[in-house]
Amino acid sequence: MIASYTCTTLDCPDHDALSGFYAKVLGWNVVHRDDNVAYLANDAGLKLGFQKVDNFAAPVWPKGEIPQQFHLDLEAQDLAAAEKELLAAGAVKAEYQPGGDYWVVFLDPAGHPFCIAPPMN
Repeated sequence: MIASYTCTTLDCPDHDALSGFYAKVLGWNVVHRDDNVAYLANDAGLKLGFQKVDNFAAPVWPKGEIPQQFHLDLEAQDLAAAEKELLAAGAVKAEYQPGGDYWVVFLDPAGHPFCIAPPMN
């Protein structure tokens, strides 16, 4: 092994707002916050970071001038209930939905796409 994985950090226009959104969605705690970055972590030690970027340009889903460069895959037992909560938290349901009835694509408040699907068993 050359290195170990630490976390994924998302660029965004407002690291406080986006970390707050994902803290609510995932139920994780803010473990660090300063003027430019915020990090969340769960009890298992998984981390997700948010970096403030001036002149941030959101990706355009599914295809556009600024393509998505990654997306988060999340699980929920009840997709309908998760959708209601995500929309209330500030997510937007993407117009293009390639997952049929299996998964749903949303955009976070900074425009990053992420998917919600039932647990893989």
